[in-house]
Amino acid sequence: MPEALVIGAGQAGGPLAGALARAGWSVTLVEREHAGGTCVNEGCTPTKTMIASAHAAHVARHSARLGVHPGAVRVDLGQIVDRVQGIVDSFREGSEAGVVRAGVKLVSGTARFTGVREVEVALNGGGTESFRADSVFINAGARPRLPEIPGLAEVGAMTSREILHLRDLPSHLLILGGGYISLEFAQLFARLGSRVTVIDPGPRLLAREDEDVAAALQQALEGEGVHFVLGSQVARAERNGEEVTLQLTGASREPQAAEQTLSGSHLLVAVGRIPNTEALNVQATGAALDRHGFIVVDDHLQAAEGVYALGDIKGGPAFTHISYDDYRIVRDAVLHGQQRRVSQRLVPYTLFTDPQLGRVGLDRQQAQKLDRPTRIYTLLMTSVARAIETGATAGLMRAVVDDQTDQVLGVTVLGPEGGEIMSALQLAMMGGLTATTLRNAALAHPTLSESINNLFMGVPEVVQGEAGAAD
Repeated sequence: MPEALVIGAGQAGGPLAGALARAGWSVTLVEREHAGGTCVNEGCTPTKTMIASAHAAHVARHSARLGVHPGAVRVDLGQIVDRVQGIVDSFREGSEAGVVRAGVKLVSGTARFTGVREVEVALNGGGTESFRADSVFINAGARPRLPEIPGLAEVGAMTSREILHLRDLPSHLLILGGGYISLEFAQLFARLGSRVTVIDPGPRLLAREDEDVAAALQQALEGEGVHFVLGSQVARAERNGEEVTLQLTGASREPQAAEQTLSGSHLLVAVGRIPNTEALNVQATGAALDRHGFIVVDDHLQAAEGVYALGDIKGGPAFTHISYDDYRIVRDAVLHGQQRRVSQRLVPYTLFTDPQLGRVGLDRQQAQKLDRPTRIYTLLMTSVARAIETGATAGLMRAVVDDQTDQVLGVTVLGPEGGEIMSALQLAMMGGLTATTLRNAALAHPTLSESINNLFMGVPEVVQGEAGAAD
């Protein structure tokens, strides 16, 4: 029977190991720490569980605007963390039980390639064991990056892993980095009761998003007390007793970028992630790494003959659903001879702030770079009936439509359940529904999804694209 070696029991490795075993392969799965990967153990599952608690605190504190007057709100971070850990443990145990039930040999340890499709595993219990297989599948993930800032290693800085285990609420949480992970934690802890300051060297938040979308989200978070220091970078970190002090210097010409000092009780560093490749020695398989240390793969996720890389370790969009889709692509290629390409899939994502940001396909700034004209439809949430009724009017909806074919090329939704509305429009994109069809669809009233009608009823902005502008 074919032999497979899977390194990493994340959202691609675990399901793939199980699928291969059920198909009659002899499968060994090597996992260094926990089954389930980043998502279950330190990503989606714990953070979204904590966000639910923060949302409950926020609703309780602000329900008076809807005519409901509760008593004082008390947050017990220890109880929140206990609930989070219980859910994480349940999901992790389910992931591990699933692969074992499928007949996979689960090995706890750290793998290192010693040859083509050959590894040596330093076992967690001591000793080593060597394995060789016909096919190797690498799903070893990535981890938070700590920048080289003088003093940072000595001040007790946390990453997105450590902060999940705090049992006492920070009085003032400093967050280095203004990206997606940073903003979720910023709002989460502000809603639990911490003072929060976010520092980022860029002139604005979320450079990958349209400027008005990023500005609307920043305004919403500032309305909840989150303070932003943009255009500044950290030159040095120091600990002064119970406080962490950051020396900031200007990274741009922004007015607020002058040198200054910030102090807080806790420091979270959220400035990106790096792949777990340095100890793997993947070059021994014939695979290559890019300049950032990610495994280079082709459009079918193959890194070398009989070697595949899946999930965050290969670079590209670092989302759980993309890792899981990597599994499906490789499964179908290996077991069924189907050759689906990575480049052919849509890549949706959701930022679980409030308002929630859901995005798929092109946005306005990308449409401006196309070689053909597009129509840009924008609808403010202040014009969405359901948003008005629920008191959640921050944000907007946007769709990019090909002016010739009437096909939807991309959607951005910043608003209540933005990810859910975006997903509905993604399905429309996948089904080839036109903007005219969506405008005329009979959608249930009064729902948030009904706003899709209104979005395409508006007067669009026509963008000629770079080629059209040149003409």
